[in-house]
Amino acid sequence: AAAFERRVLRRAAEHHYLRVRLELPDGGARPNAAQFKQLVVTALRELHGEVGAALPVDVLTYEEKTLSAILRVISSGLVKLWSALTLLGFYQNRRCAFRVLQTSPFLLALSGNSRELVL
Repeated sequence: AAAFERRVLRRAAEHHYLRVRLELPDGGARPNAAQFKQLVVTALRELHGEVGAALPVDVLTYEEKTLSAILRVISSGLVKLWSALTLLGFYQNRRCAFRVLQTSPFLLALSGNSRELVL
């Protein structure tokens, strides 16, 4: 019989990491890394005001070709960032949507996705 084992993190993670993708259905101009970061800050400002815009968010990687990025945020701001990205609907007067693909308190966990594994 399998025994139940409970594991608890002794210290909560300082940061959380999110793998996100920006979807622009009508094509057009793609944001560069600086514009992408500004879009994230704008999303935070629109939903949470200046306090939200002051949330420290880092763009660790950004691929302009796929419009995907890995973001780092302090753990206490994870819900604020996630909600702001989810509710953002426009980029330069064009429809857009952020998709949160993965999230983890460990950056290494975002290095691969078992759903995309090819054997």
